[in-house]
Amino acid sequence: MRKSPIILILIIALVLGALSSIFIVDERERALVLRFGRVVNVKEDPGLAFKWPIFDEVVRYDDRILSIDVQPLEVTPLDDRRLVVDAFARYRIADLNQFRQAVGVGGVPVAEDRLDRILRAETREVLGSVSSRDILSSDRAALMLRIRNSAIAEAQALGVSVIDVRLKATDLPQANLEATFDRMKAEREREATDERARGNEAAQRVRAQADRTVVELVSDANREAEIIRGEADAERNAIFAEAFGKDPEFFEFYRSLSAYERALGGSNSSMVLSPDSEFFNYLKSPTGQATQ
Repeated sequence: MRKSPIILILIIALVLGALSSIFIVDERERALVLRFGRVVNVKEDPGLAFKWPIFDEVVRYDDRILSIDVQPLEVTPLDDRRLVVDAFARYRIADLNQFRQAVGVGGVPVAEDRLDRILRAETREVLGSVSSRDILSSDRAALMLRIRNSAIAEAQALGVSVIDVRLKATDLPQANLEATFDRMKAEREREATDERARGNEAAQRVRAQADRTVVELVSDANREAEIIRGEADAERNAIFAEAFGKDPEFFEFYRSLSAYERALGGSNSSMVLSPDSEFFNYLKSPTGQATQ
């Protein structure tokens, strides 16, 4: 009867020992088995795994792609136009043994702190070798690739693989914004003044050309009008001369009627003439002929 409790205790101890020797590795993680702080096994595949109870410790690490926000830093490109850069990176724990040796019990927080310093140093070095125009242009993607490639080599000592580096924002320091805006405003005002001056010059040329064209057109029109008028007068005079030659008496009569029409054109015309004036010769004549 005395052996029954002892056997029961041994069974319970064996069951507890068996249970404590089993652990599960999730598909989203990998695990290290440590014995007295020394790595004795690496579990990279998900599923059941075993360890020695009491003596072994299981440390789990995330096997997914992790993200880190780099602390904003101020860089000075080649043109001495300072910029405040905000970036982030994606990384993954590549070598568990190397990672454990590099960060110890600090784990991911310590690794991210050291990775932040690496990324800041590489960002400052790469962006400091180009001008601010390159940073703000389409060459930005190539610069991010250079930062990532440089950080990959530095991060290998941590057992970390840097997958991607992105620049979220590149802004001017607050102290420089006002001066930069004033300079941009002055440049735009100068460009506007130049454009207005060129526009006024072009407008003056167009107006001068238009005035010259108007003078030339009016002059040509007047010249042609005088020529036509002269030709018409000559033709009229020729017709009058021909008519006068055919019937001088009728021509004199016609001219008198035209003179009457012009002189008596008003509704209330008055004329002062001497009694022997020849103006009304045809009106005084009973036969319609000029009196002698």
